[in-house]
Amino acid sequence: MATFTYTPSFEATEISKPRVVTFEAGDGYQHRVGFGLHRNGKEWQLNFLNRTDTERDNITAFLDARAGVESFDWTPPRGTAGKYICREWQTTLRSCNFNNITATFIEVFEP
Repeated sequence: MATFTYTPSFEATEISKPRVVTFEAGDGYQHRVGFGLHRNGKEWQLNFLNRTDTERDNITAFLDARAGVESFDWTPPRGTAGKYICREWQTTLRSCNFNNITATFIEVFEP
């Protein structure tokens, strides 16, 4: 499995999205149950700012090669290594050798 080794710029945003099933009764009573084995996957909104053209090309080539389907290993700024996918990223070409990339990494659970 490939490893994403580029360090994002700060600030990086961690989003928690717990998987919860909610049952509501007619009298206003609500019951919530965690769903699945891995109930609290993380999502990271990342920025790679002021990157050279070469680094921009390497980052986007890595993401393009996996095309939001194939997972990769990555260690978030706060946490332990895990498996992630990236379904969307955006590149801004500010000038020669001055590029910004924004990407969303979504934690996945697979063998």
